[in-house]
Amino acid sequence: MRDKEGLTKLGSNGTKYSKDYDPGVLETFINKHPDNDYFVKFNCPEFTSLCPITGQPDFATITISYVPSLKMVESKSLKLYLFSFRDHGDFHEDVVNIIMKDLIALMDPKYIEVWGKFTPRGGISIDPYCNYGKEGTCWEQVARDRLFNHDMYPEKVDNR
Repeated sequence: MRDKEGLTKLGSNGTKYSKDYDPGVLETFINKHPDNDYFVKFNCPEFTSLCPITGQPDFATITISYVPSLKMVESKSLKLYLFSFRDHGDFHEDVVNIIMKDLIALMDPKYIEVWGKFTPRGGISIDPYCNYGKEGTCWEQVARDRLFNHDMYPEKVDNR
């Protein structure tokens, strides 16, 4: 069944999970409240990708928060997109920046941030964070402030 807005993933019984990185699976729908500034937050606690050097799996919780403009990302297509990293090799820092840039190209949001909290491998965890505020808007300054003050009071990490 196809949604009236052209969504093909939502409600489909024929879901295909790509094993190759695929931003082409991402779909959008129209934001019905473009005059309101509000956050949409996604948490993906079962994200996996591969180390580009060793090929070993990396596990993370990926958190995506954004303030939509005219378009919003459809959640099932986002799930399929994040799944497409499963056999993709990139460093943790690259992964969060790729996700952010793909979503900026897709939606042109007012603001977006992506935070990866990767489980330790070799006794160390890596938690890269990136953000973006649309140039010439108040969100440009918000992005700068959030980056400058990011993780000032980090949580106690004893559960990974």
